[in-house]
Amino acid sequence: MKKITFVLALIVTTLLVQAQIVNPTKWSFDSNQNGDEVDLIFEATIDDGWHLYDTDLPEGGPIATTFVFEDSTLFDFVGSIQKDPVPEIHFDETFQMNVGYFGGKALLTQKIKLKSSAPVEIKGYVLFMSCNDETCTPPEESEFSFKFNQNAKAAETTEVKSTVNETGASASAGGQSLWLFILISALAGFAAILTPCVFPMIPMTVSFFMRGSENRAKAVRTGLFFGLSIVAIFTLLGALFSIGIFGPNVGNILSTHWIPNLLFFTLFLVFAISFFGAFEMVLPNSLVNKTDSQADKGGLVGAFFMALTTVIVSFSCTGPFIGALIIEAVQHGGMRPLIGMFFFGLAFGTPFAMLAIFPSALSKLPKSGGWLNSIKVVFAFILLAFGLKFLSNIDQVYGFGILSREIYLSIWIVVFFLLGMYFIGKIKFSHDSDLPYVGVGRLFLAIATFTFVVYLFTGLLGAPLRTISALIPPASEQSFVMGGTASAGHATAQQAECGPAKYGDKLHLPNGLSGYFDYEQGLACAKEQGKPALVVFKGHACANCKKMENSVWLNPDVMKMMSEKYVVIGLYTDDRTKLDESEWVTSKEDGKVLKTLGKKNLDIQISKYGTNSIPFHVIVEPDGTEYELGVTFKEEEFKSFLEKGLE
Repeated sequence: MKKITFVLALIVTTLLVQAQIVNPTKWSFDSNQNGDEVDLIFEATIDDGWHLYDTDLPEGGPIATTFVFEDSTLFDFVGSIQKDPVPEIHFDETFQMNVGYFGGKALLTQKIKLKSSAPVEIKGYVLFMSCNDETCTPPEESEFSFKFNQNAKAAETTEVKSTVNETGASASAGGQSLWLFILISALAGFAAILTPCVFPMIPMTVSFFMRGSENRAKAVRTGLFFGLSIVAIFTLLGALFSIGIFGPNVGNILSTHWIPNLLFFTLFLVFAISFFGAFEMVLPNSLVNKTDSQADKGGLVGAFFMALTTVIVSFSCTGPFIGALIIEAVQHGGMRPLIGMFFFGLAFGTPFAMLAIFPSALSKLPKSGGWLNSIKVVFAFILLAFGLKFLSNIDQVYGFGILSREIYLSIWIVVFFLLGMYFIGKIKFSHDSDLPYVGVGRLFLAIATFTFVVYLFTGLLGAPLRTISALIPPASEQSFVMGGTASAGHATAQQAECGPAKYGDKLHLPNGLSGYFDYEQGLACAKEQGKPALVVFKGHACANCKKMENSVWLNPDVMKMMSEKYVVIGLYTDDRTKLDESEWVTSKEDGKVLKTLGKKNLDIQISKYGTNSIPFHVIVEPDGTEYELGVTFKEEEFKSFLEKGLE
């Protein structure tokens, strides 16, 4: 028990370290405006013995100093960040690589061009970390705000810049998607309560706080602390991923490497089989008994260990929710794992705390019974379907070509058809109660499920299935279409303009587009044709890439421009295709020899554009002028971006 307490204390100490020491790096902000051109000035004052990392660091190193803008569509970046003084290069023993950093003072200046003469406020934050010879501070954020109200008329432009700045920073998928992630996290917390492992624990747990207590205020206080303890335990779990304890590239590894993807698929499959009733998953009794014995002490200490016991005992049902949330969160990076687990824990712990305050409400709760097992079975079907995504990631990244789009859709059709049959009582599992009739609720769930099955079936007929495009293989992976001889989305439908595309036997562009998969070959074709090149950095396992291709790219005007006016170059940054030894390149960032196509493309993106965020679009005009755009799900915005490249 002492070991567990020590580990929890160590984690709390790590998270609160900033409150215990003086911040060694302090920021001040200023600006100079000349017409529509502005210098954003970021000045760092660094304590003696400490250093601040450069804005450009090799992959796998420490966190670079990064400027994240809340809305970079208000302006265009002009050139790269100017640094005074030039960062010193030192060999970092911790990361075993050469890194650049500043000492004393650092003046970083980013020139921008405002798009409007109207009053404008540019807000964001600096993400950074400071180190000395012995220790480092956790990643910190320092907010900035610049206000401009120029009178000169700004030059009109439709060029759209991404939220990615010159250091490679990207606003994490935008405000709307973050709020959606928070909503999903909270719903997952509420859903976890309605499982057979958790729901029956509510009356027992609340009774624990009310028993033998003549002081209602004390019981309420203890119950509230119990709920807050649940939130803290889940939040600490998310914090382990947010503070980088598992390494800076954990998101990329989880997305693309076959080992974690196979492990996640196996876990989802095992949980699904368990939820179907084949066996019960429990953590070791010794761990449960130790925490439960501490709960008997009473008071706030007892409440905390009661919360820990609740989390441990419920793991067999909450595990899939937690795993799915963390996997999704770490792929986006930043503070999402911590935020997601906080709202999951808040939704999970709130009913316990509220019932401790109002114990009379216990009588109004539905009794435990067969309906709980039905919820568990429904989750099993969903886990079975969503676990397939991890196998699909392996298949696409490594180019096996086994789990094609039509096979994937067929499995989903069968799974959700069986779920619909379960709702109407045609399928029954060992732990299910008798179903004498179908209630109205189950009827509507069955209708919704069968409707979804019909929707999936249209994918076999060639429909793009835009609403779930991020969860299924792209249309280019579908070689068979019912009622037709070729897929509407199959990339081999057109011949590349300048001859066969290198790697074209393995890689394809979506929606019938022709193009190239080698940077040099694609640019050479664009020069030969006298067309601008549209360079798209993307990934096989990139959900946002699939979503954008199956929504924004399918706009008729967008498709017409891409297919007729541009030479499209698709550069997969996670592809595992082995390069011939003659094609090996040495990274400009860390000096490593790059032997796969994905690593080569990623090095091009980082070295030329200072970012590894995907999807990332670059227009290269015949005269060498370049325009950049990150991810956007606004069709008009992407259309304006393409039109700018044709002017």
